[in-house]
Amino acid sequence: MYRPKIAPRGWNSWDCYGAAVTEKEVRQNAEFMAKHLKQYGWEYIVVDIQWYEPGATSHEYRPFADLCMDEYGRLIPAPNRFPSAEGGKGFAPLAEYVHSLGLKFGIHIMRGIPRQAVHKDLPVLGTDITARSAARSNSICYWNPDMYGVTPDENGKAYYDSIFKLYAEWGVDFIKCDDICRELPREEKEMVILSRALNDCGREMVLSLSPGPALLEKAELYKQVANMWRITDDFWDDWKLLYAMFERAEKWSIHAGAGHFPDADMLPIGPIKQDYDKNNRTRFTEDEQITMMTLWGIMRSPLMIGGEMTGFDDFTMKLITNEAVMRMHANSRNARQIFRRETDGKEYILWTADDSDGGKYMAVFNASDEDGEFGFDMEELEGFSAGSDARELWSGESVRIGDTFTATLPAHGAKVFYIA
Repeated sequence: MYRPKIAPRGWNSWDCYGAAVTEKEVRQNAEFMAKHLKQYGWEYIVVDIQWYEPGATSHEYRPFADLCMDEYGRLIPAPNRFPSAEGGKGFAPLAEYVHSLGLKFGIHIMRGIPRQAVHKDLPVLGTDITARSAARSNSICYWNPDMYGVTPDENGKAYYDSIFKLYAEWGVDFIKCDDICRELPREEKEMVILSRALNDCGREMVLSLSPGPALLEKAELYKQVANMWRITDDFWDDWKLLYAMFERAEKWSIHAGAGHFPDADMLPIGPIKQDYDKNNRTRFTEDEQITMMTLWGIMRSPLMIGGEMTGFDDFTMKLITNEAVMRMHANSRNARQIFRRETDGKEYILWTADDSDGGKYMAVFNASDEDGEFGFDMEELEGFSAGSDARELWSGESVRIGDTFTATLPAHGAKVFYIA
């Protein structure tokens, strides 16, 4: 199985375009990433849900809409939205263009087989079975009606083999599979055969499982079958959701490493929900965005940008091109929450991690609604010593750590220090 050393970094179309993204929008974001972000380790361009639905216009799904599909029941891009797919080319031309920019290309898929393929009883490529033999009509996603689950046997595996053969031919590098991560143990066997089919296709691809929350008791299984898995339901620009992520991160952070990463979901930054209004921007404050990037970075969550990158302002660009924070995301090891405590009516959270090249990280968060000053004795932290020089990664400020440590933090804000 492909095991990337660094948690994937990229862009996904969902936050800004929902089910309605077009080839033009994908290309302009790929071009922006190649020009401005590639040198900071950002590399994946991922087309999210329903790229095969010609009439998609927003984040909403049209129940039982006609989907674009080949003669073997495999979904293909809607050519009215992805013109380069015309003539049966699929995503191959778009993937080739993304690759020409030095980037990698990904797509979203739903667990299962299209209902339309089953109702038409289309043949499964390379076999003597048909779609009905591979489908479980009692296995249906409750929030999207496009698919039936597949049988957890060789018939189901044969259908998954057929679609991953197609994706390999297109040049896909990243698969986000939906309606599967939290559906355990009910869909556990299907998840395993899907992973087998990907590994058998002959092309290295990242496998990302959605939606969450993932089941903590299945952590070892997720590590065996996938590269990343969602620990939360859809994450949006709401402080309550960011605050709740600390508890999830504390439980899951020990499972990051060796090519498998708990996924705190996308970064809803910059222009989002563009399918509803081009004026929509993230509701996170700048301090909340720093908190988000600090937590995602120290726990090594995948980093998937959700906003329309061509509309990023200076702050957003600095947020995602901070070399020291990107290094922490790559090098953080043994990340863990040390404590959450209340001081003067305010809640503070402390995380630490090791740097794989030497040194340590210390992140402090103010989870309260007011600015505050927080201090603690350094002897509370094992492996940290007084008399060390430290650098705050967001500001670049150098500090000297004594027997005690004190930080002034804005409401919902964070600081993170590298200690040599």
